[in-house]
Amino acid sequence: MKRILLTIIGFLCLGLGTVGVIVPVLPTTPFVLLAALCFSYSSKKFHNWLRKNRIFGQYIENYYTKQGISISLKVASITFLWIGLIVSMVIVRTVWIYVLLGIIGIGVTTHLLFIKTKKKPQKYDFTTDAMESVAPEVQRG
Repeated sequence: MKRILLTIIGFLCLGLGTVGVIVPVLPTTPFVLLAALCFSYSSKKFHNWLRKNRIFGQYIENYYTKQGISISLKVASITFLWIGLIVSMVIVRTVWIYVLLGIIGIGVTTHLLFIKTKKKPQKYDFTTDAMESVAPEVQRG
């Protein structure tokens, strides 16, 4: 019975995470991580499926490995968040909604900015290194 309940909760969390991709005020990552946790206790099949999922697998792997998220994902997330919030404000046109959505937007933006930024693997460029060592000598001559 426990496994069935955890599987159901896992799919409900995954559903909320999916909605969170579209709706800016609903967070995606916590729901996807909670779904992964539920599946890890209830069904290895669903847990493995979620970890390999092309959309949500990245959220889980970045969390497990503590790599963080890329700068481009941060920029896109914050941009879409504020576009969604502003559109919602324009549609609703109520002062308390402006305040509520503004507070949510500031909170989510702050959270995203404090998440570790994933570093790209750096490539060593021999040409640049050689040019830097030659350039000062050329300028002096």
